Amino acid sequence: MQGYYHSIEHFGTVDGRGIRYVLFLSGCQLRCRFCHNPDTWQKGCKVISTEKVLSDLLHYRHFYDGSKGGITVSGGEPLLQSQFVAELFAACQKHAIDTTIDTAGYYDKQNITDILPYTNAALFSIKAVNPEKHRWLAGLDNEQILSNLRYLTEHIPVTLRYVVLPGITTTTEDIVALANLIHSLPAPVTVELLPYHSLGRQKWQALQMKYTLDDVPDATTQDVASVATLLKAEGITNLI
Repeated sequence: MQGYYHSIEHFGTVDGRGIRYVLFLSGCQLRCRFCHNPDTWQKGCKVISTEKVLSDLLHYRHFYDGSKGGITVSGGEPLLQSQFVAELFAACQKHAIDTTIDTAGYYDKQNITDILPYTNAALFSIKAVNPEKHRWLAGLDNEQILSNLRYLTEHIPVTLRYVVLPGITTTTEDIVALANLIHSLPAPVTVELLPYHSLGRQKWQALQMKYTLDDVPDATTQDVASVATLLKAEGITNLI
């Protein structure tokens, strides 16, 4: 089976446990204002087969095995191509390769069930809990995303990723809402706070797209620490 993809990173260190082979699939329905890869939104014309990915991955697997890493499929939104991911992950697990999906959660629920039997863990990005703020940040509301988050946490370990955008996703109301969401999930999750940065702005300019967060500063260490403190005050302690 072939999938549409954007790029491959052979030595990823921030997208899951250990050293990861990271496959970035193309195509995404969200339009996040802070996206640092807007060139992944469209499917484009680059395709790759599951056999080619597995062959490439096995060539480098000594790096992944030595660090207890594996493969992460990211995007774009990888679950828009769930059958491709399911076939790839099934092949990986036959070779005892750890599999992680990196998702923003906007897809049909059936797409999750396609991959669950072959997926060890998930990185799940939540842009905002408030639906209006989410719509402003990502172009669509988050009802389906939150439903998919709950379903996914019932089945596999999830790391919930939250981008710290100073003054936008860092208000007390935002963090209390995030904490309440986490408390409401059917299983515990790990929380990873990601500092907002504007390094992707050049891509927006190259694509002749208007970057709308010019007035938002990059998040500092103190910004991230402040959000962590608020979360801990709300009883969320499983932070990385």
